[in-house]
Amino acid sequence: MEKGNISVQTENIFPIIKKFLYSDQEIFLRELVSNAVDATSKLKTLNRKGEFKGDIGETTIDILIDKDAKTLTIRDRGIGMTKEEVEKYLNQVALSSAQDFVDKYQEDASIIGHFGLGFYSAFMVADKVEVNTLSWNDGAKSVRWICEGDPSYEIGDGDRDFRGTDIILHISEDSEQYLEEGEIEGLLNKYARFLPIPIRFGTKTETTYEDSDVAVIEGEDKPEQVKVETEVDNIVNNTDPLWKKNPADLTDDDYKDFYRELYPMGQPPMFWIHLNIDFPFNLTGILYFPKVSGGLELQRNKIQLYSNQVYVTDEVKEIVPEFLTLLHGVIDSPDIPLNVSRSYLQADTNVKKITGYITKKVAEKLSSLYKDNREDYESKWGDLGVFVKYGMISEDKFYDRAKKFVLLENTDNRKFTLEEYKERIAENQTDKHDKVIGIYTADEDRQHTLVAGAIDRGYDVLKLEHAIDAPFIQSLEQKEGMTFVRVDSATPDQLVQKDEEKELLLSEEEQTTVKDLFTAVVANKGNVELKPLDTTDAPVQIVRNEFMRRMKEMQQLQGQDTSMFPDMYNVVVNANNPVVKEQILNNEDEAARTENATHLYQLALLSQQLLSGADLKAFVDRSVKMMK
Repeated sequence: MEKGNISVQTENIFPIIKKFLYSDQEIFLRELVSNAVDATSKLKTLNRKGEFKGDIGETTIDILIDKDAKTLTIRDRGIGMTKEEVEKYLNQVALSSAQDFVDKYQEDASIIGHFGLGFYSAFMVADKVEVNTLSWNDGAKSVRWICEGDPSYEIGDGDRDFRGTDIILHISEDSEQYLEEGEIEGLLNKYARFLPIPIRFGTKTETTYEDSDVAVIEGEDKPEQVKVETEVDNIVNNTDPLWKKNPADLTDDDYKDFYRELYPMGQPPMFWIHLNIDFPFNLTGILYFPKVSGGLELQRNKIQLYSNQVYVTDEVKEIVPEFLTLLHGVIDSPDIPLNVSRSYLQADTNVKKITGYITKKVAEKLSSLYKDNREDYESKWGDLGVFVKYGMISEDKFYDRAKKFVLLENTDNRKFTLEEYKERIAENQTDKHDKVIGIYTADEDRQHTLVAGAIDRGYDVLKLEHAIDAPFIQSLEQKEGMTFVRVDSATPDQLVQKDEEKELLLSEEEQTTVKDLFTAVVANKGNVELKPLDTTDAPVQIVRNEFMRRMKEMQQLQGQDTSMFPDMYNVVVNANNPVVKEQILNNEDEAARTENATHLYQLALLSQQLLSGADLKAFVDRSVKMMK
């Protein structure tokens, strides 16, 4: 066997960088500004260590556009580079000066970059890149380095007369949008919003109002204030974001103000969690609980992931449990494993640890809110319920914690924990069922008649009206030994007590006559049953199949085809209702009997919103005819 080394053709490295290394072209600005931050952070570290003497002076990073020259410049006043360092770090792809610095100073350095590839992202948008740099070392000379996107370069004396580095991008023709101020300001707001070094992008006009000192003619009013407009530096970032501060030093207003900074158009959050852990991994951040009583999908992708205050992504499903992607806020961790371009998360044991930690902190926060002030907790349940239920059906560990503070709400707007509701059923609804039965409505207004009937028979009717409730109650049935039945999936006789069961008032012959008639009317659209219900119960009721309806709803929730789950229902004829005897059995006109049976059947369909099209028109026409 022979041994050898795999060779890399340097001519191919730039096309690879431009097309494959980074997920988005705009990433170049994040990388170059991060490098500028690193250069400045290194200088501050040297100053703290006593290796850099004297006053550091201004350390602001400038972003400069020259439309005439078609250049974009990233200027820092950081550590700079000597000629030897330029040759070492710019002429050798993926040799990171940041990593060298971290290896040397370790505990005292907070450096963003580690891979040594960020600089080359400049060639994604530039035909030519110039580096003009002056090292912090005494006696250093300015150095200029030029490369036009191929393995050749030029290096020589530069003309920079102050410490730091200019990265000058000669923007290519197909990337000239990066010469527009609005485009660059948008990218800075996205990627550099919370970097720890001030970043200046030109100036802006600041308006203030001052007391007037203008002399006025006697008898005239003196203007109270004068509008003053001043040109000031446009600093685009907050160098000390709230999540980096000690929670003990912050007020509720501080958290609310920071939320407005993150989401200027958002409604105020209900509450928040400040994350702060340094073992076994480093993690800081603030997660806000927004009001999410509306749709689920509109709320996603509102958590921003940072690494050392550098924006990475808002796609955090790998690090934040699925149900918590409904939260808003920021997470910052240098221990989050990123790929070489810092654009994606990589599989790592730390990710699982961080996910578990966040889930635990959220559960602890909700538990403390419930225990400390149940009244306030209940007032927020309309929004909190989505988080809690979603979490319970998706995370077993969260389910175990949350079942103590999840609430069930009835039509009287009273709220119960699971244990409280089980006890309530045991006390008030000792019926003929072996399992704990929870009767619920998915739409209180549309199912008002059925809800009222269940309440009249002593049942607590729960309101389970959100899209998340169908899988939620299924989870409760599997884990809590409960059974839930929607009001339109139960007949009154299933809700009464044993000693309240009714006797059938029709003879066998009459029963056969009624059943045959309704079977002919219903045809193949449902099964007909005769029930001995109360005389005040509706003459005909539609009872839907609970299992099939749930399956259909689950398919709809997942955006899948529901044609394989047709509406299935039983047509329950109340043999004890006097209308059945008077208008069906006692009517000698066969055609009238059929018409009356059809009308009662369609009336039951209408009450369940199951009557439409030609059948609905026929029902209306028949009703008008009856009125005449």
